[in-house]
Amino acid sequence: MKFAGLRTTLLFAASVLLAATAYPQDGFQLHSPEFENNGTPPLSMILNEQSNGVNVCTASGAAGGDQSPELYWTQAPPNAVSFVVVLYDTTAAFTHWGIYNISGRANGLPQNAGVAGSKYGMQIENDFGLGEQYDGPCPPAGVTPEIHNYVFTVYALSTTLNLPASANFPANAETLYHALIQAGERGQILGQASLTALYSSTPGTGHTD
Repeated sequence: MKFAGLRTTLLFAASVLLAATAYPQDGFQLHSPEFENNGTPPLSMILNEQSNGVNVCTASGAAGGDQSPELYWTQAPPNAVSFVVVLYDTTAAFTHWGIYNISGRANGLPQNAGVAGSKYGMQIENDFGLGEQYDGPCPPAGVTPEIHNYVFTVYALSTTLNLPASANFPANAETLYHALIQAGERGQILGQASLTALYSSTPGTGHTD
C-alpha cells in the first residue's frame, strides 16, 4: 500500500510538471466531435463495470461502451515526427490511457483507437492494470468531489519514444511521463493541446450520462 501511495504521488507530480510546462504552438488545438471542452462525455466513452447487472460507472446504471472517443487536432507543428495522447483524471491522479508513437502525419484518432492491440500507436498499461488499452471514466458515486476532470492531452514531438518494457513489465504511466519529461528537457516537445471532459457517476450532480 505504501508503494502504491508513493507511485500515485510520483505520477501526480509528473503530470503536474508536464501540465505546468508550456510547450506553446500557436493555434494547436485538440477537439472531439463527441463532446465539447468541459462538456459531458458520451456513454460510449464510459467504463462498463457491472455489479448485479448494473454499471456502477453511470448514474443510471446504463452500460458504458468503454471506447476511446474520436479525437482530432488542428494546426499541429508541421515538423512533428510523432504524437502522444494521454487521458488523465486530474481529480483522482489516475491515468486511463496513453498511446505514443502515433504517426507524425496523423491529424487525429478514430473512435476506439484505444482498443488492445491498436494499430495507431504503442499503448501503455493504464492505472487500472487491465492491459495496454483505453479504459474509460468511472468515478466513485457519492464520493466528494463527485465531478471528475478527464483531460485528454496531445503532445507533438520531434522524435519517437522508446519506452523500456517487457512481457512481464509493460510500459506504464510512470515510464511514459518520465519519457515525456525527458523529451521536454531536450526541446523535443514541439507543442501540446488539451481537451477536458467533466463526468460524475452520482445522480443529480450534472455531467452524468
